[in-house]
Amino acid sequence: MRVNKKYSCLPAEEKGIHIINIRAIEDIGYDQHESTLLNSLSKNPDADCKYGLYFRDGKRKVDYILVYHYKKSSAGKTLARRAQQNDASVRSTKQDQPLPGKGVQLEMGDSEPHMDYHEDDKRFRREEYEGNLVEAGLELERDEDTKIHGIGFVKIHAPWNVLCREAEFLKLKMPTKKMYQINQTHGLLKKINSVIQKITEPIQPKVAEHKPQTVKRLSYPFSREKQHLFDLSDKDSFFDSKTRSTIVYEILKRTTCTKAKYSMGITSLLANGVYSAAYPLHDGDYEGENVEPNDRKLLCEEWASYGVFYKYQPIDLVRKYFGEKIGLYFAWLGVYTQMLIPASIVGIIVFLYGCATVDENIPSMEMCDQRNNITMCPLCDKTCSYWKMSSACATARASHLFDNPATVFFSVFMALWAATFMEHWKRKQMRLNYRWDLTGFEEEEDHPRAEYEAKVLEKSLRKEHKHKETDKEKLTWKDRFPAYLTNFVGIIFMVGLTFAIVFGVIIYRISTAAALAISSTPSGRSSVRVTVTATAVIINLVVIIILDEVYGCIARWLTQIEVPKTDKNFEERLIFKAFLLKFVNAYTPIFYVAFFKGRFVGRPGDYVYIFHSFRMEECAPGGCLMELCIQLSIIMLGKQLIQNNLFEIGIPKMKKFIRYLKLKRRRSLDHEEHMKKKQRYEVDYNLEPFAGLTPEYMEMIIQFGFVTLFVASFPLAPLFALLNNIIEIRLDAKKFVTELRRPVAVRAKDIGIWYNILRGIGKLAVIINAFVISFTSDFIPRLVYLYMYSENGTMHGFVNHTLSSFNVSDFQAGTAPNDPLDLGYEVQICRYKDYREPPWSENKYDISKDFWAVLAARLAFVIVFQNLVMFMSEFVDWIIPDIPKDISQQIHKEKVLMVEVFMREEQGKLQMLETWKDKDKRKGENCNNHSPRLSRSRSGSLSSCHSYPLDV
Repeated sequence: MRVNKKYSCLPAEEKGIHIINIRAIEDIGYDQHESTLLNSLSKNPDADCKYGLYFRDGKRKVDYILVYHYKKSSAGKTLARRAQQNDASVRSTKQDQPLPGKGVQLEMGDSEPHMDYHEDDKRFRREEYEGNLVEAGLELERDEDTKIHGIGFVKIHAPWNVLCREAEFLKLKMPTKKMYQINQTHGLLKKINSVIQKITEPIQPKVAEHKPQTVKRLSYPFSREKQHLFDLSDKDSFFDSKTRSTIVYEILKRTTCTKAKYSMGITSLLANGVYSAAYPLHDGDYEGENVEPNDRKLLCEEWASYGVFYKYQPIDLVRKYFGEKIGLYFAWLGVYTQMLIPASIVGIIVFLYGCATVDENIPSMEMCDQRNNITMCPLCDKTCSYWKMSSACATARASHLFDNPATVFFSVFMALWAATFMEHWKRKQMRLNYRWDLTGFEEEEDHPRAEYEAKVLEKSLRKEHKHKETDKEKLTWKDRFPAYLTNFVGIIFMVGLTFAIVFGVIIYRISTAAALAISSTPSGRSSVRVTVTATAVIINLVVIIILDEVYGCIARWLTQIEVPKTDKNFEERLIFKAFLLKFVNAYTPIFYVAFFKGRFVGRPGDYVYIFHSFRMEECAPGGCLMELCIQLSIIMLGKQLIQNNLFEIGIPKMKKFIRYLKLKRRRSLDHEEHMKKKQRYEVDYNLEPFAGLTPEYMEMIIQFGFVTLFVASFPLAPLFALLNNIIEIRLDAKKFVTELRRPVAVRAKDIGIWYNILRGIGKLAVIINAFVISFTSDFIPRLVYLYMYSENGTMHGFVNHTLSSFNVSDFQAGTAPNDPLDLGYEVQICRYKDYREPPWSENKYDISKDFWAVLAARLAFVIVFQNLVMFMSEFVDWIIPDIPKDISQQIHKEKVLMVEVFMREEQGKLQMLETWKDKDKRKGENCNNHSPRLSRSRSGSLSSCHSYPLDV
């Protein structure tokens, strides 16, 4: 019942609410300690209701739980003791009555517990809201006699008529009585499929939903008028627990609490602290003795266990338990992990090819040959001395492992792999849509968010204050302009902060290299480059992990101040901001090494300086590709190990331990509560709330970028991604089954904006790999030398060709080495890596023609590679149909069968009408044939003639 005046936010004294006797409250069924009364009627009422999965009658299933905080006074126990003295017959009549949540009032003689204004306001809002839920057809039951101190629970059950009504509103497709045969393969394909099924049988999960189906029920949007079409033999299982919770959640979202002109749904009530939590229940326990079989236990055994890492995921069971949106995420993750297997195999082959040919690589052999007495120019001013090129032998040999002709092939392969992966996922998505009856599903406009309603209310109140009559208000771009400006400035500042941190690490590398060069030990001087690179990458990794968490919070705050209207808009805007910031954060250090390091160094005698004191760092003689590989591998592996795995395992465990300590402290305060066994909703309340799929998708999308964007420099990236994902699937599964409250099932037919982000990364990967191969590696300079400058058609002399000469007498004042005789002899000419004219040329130290030839070849390669690979990717996209042929045939067959069902139903109705007409006609003829009897008893025969149609 809706009584807004009674539930106003004013204190009881001002509204004139009288204190009534506790027995009167008991008589109308509003005693908050009724659970105590019921406990005395049965030996084990908790076992009757399966420890919270059902109402106290043991028949009505709990579909949803609302949780709220209340101040538990000392007078509560006095009330409970007094209530136990009442007649048992009165108590038994109140057992099945819903408890809308009235607060218990005290007698005049008792001391009234202190309740502040805000607590009263929240209680009044709860009472009105729960009353409206009862009006909507839901059945409620309250439980405040719980093991958790100061926490009350409202159990919600949706009866059959409400489920039918809401299923029709939501257009839920439900299975009908009609079953049809799924088209099976014939001939050779059937034999191949049977062989594959036998081979893969050990890696299939042992769940009924995963077995191949030969027949399928025809599905149709539920309609109360056409209930005869559906199989309603078992009404209790017709709507499963996922569907029931979805229906209840829809009612909770649209049911409002309109006190004081404030329209509030469940999201608003949660945001304002009226309720502290709202969630559906898990199906039961997943471990322990004498646990009844349930879907949660089955998922824990066949999915959320590291012992079954080699098995396929039971995706249909995941969808049945968690809903389509979460099912699609794990299906996508499974497809992505499967597609990493061929990529990993090819990457290992490319790496092994580099290992096998390292001793045959002529450029690295020339660099390691100490007979080539090549003296290199100092790497820094004053403190650095001349050095031998042979000292960089190890770096040169290691570079060949990743910088070889097979790398180009692997880059092309990975670009085609990305296109094939996207097409394969689209086909898999269509199969799932068919199996999950989502082929005709269209997402409808969602309910406005609580923050949006609050802003609209605030705007309307301002206009009412100004005595302006306005239509229904909504937020315009003018209202959001300050938020948009804050978003723009905030994102620019965050990107600038990332660049500033990368620049700071560059300064660290330059200064540390100069400091280590002063080292008196030869070993210290020889390991300068490795030490500087490794420490700088570790610093970058730590900064990236910290900023990732910071940027996630900032992106959420920036999205909140925009006040998007619906949850879908909020999620899409949050994803865009978080991805942009995290993408820049993760890849900026890698972009610097790949495309900027060593490009703006200058030359001996005319170096480029930062702040007039720090010289820009150079690439190693073997190129920057090896350093790029080190940077990429450490950041990728570090993020996966620390951020994705340790954080996902450690932080939930730590939060669980903190909750355990808090509960232990509460239990010590009330030993009586501690002795009770927890109800299902109490156990689930102690789990972590579900925070959405955005963090799960985000870490996988960033990983996808590591696998595709710079794969030319690190062919083993797919292998490490594969190993991580094998653990990640089971880790996420364990988290969803055991660590999180059960999420509300959400229908979805695709992965949303993430698909567009994946396509964008795939196309960007082609461009980046083209530039990495042409500008970062030595692949193009080697080709140019081989076909334009080599005298015998081999790579002999390539290293000497890439080095320019410098006369040490041309050093600027104060930049020459402090110890010019460090190598044991006087140096007159030193070498440096660049294409410049020698000192004895007329245009000494100017850029040579070789530089322009190599640059032209590099640009030509970028254009050819990019267009060729893009064309091949589009060809793959075009040649593979988005919808599998068998699925399109099955969808068409379903439509034809549904038309046949309705045509048969219409024909049946017409035949029944014709039968009625024929019987009516024959009855009339009978009446005419017996006309003499009609004259004797006219009124009686007339009534008999027309009695048949009335009976029908």
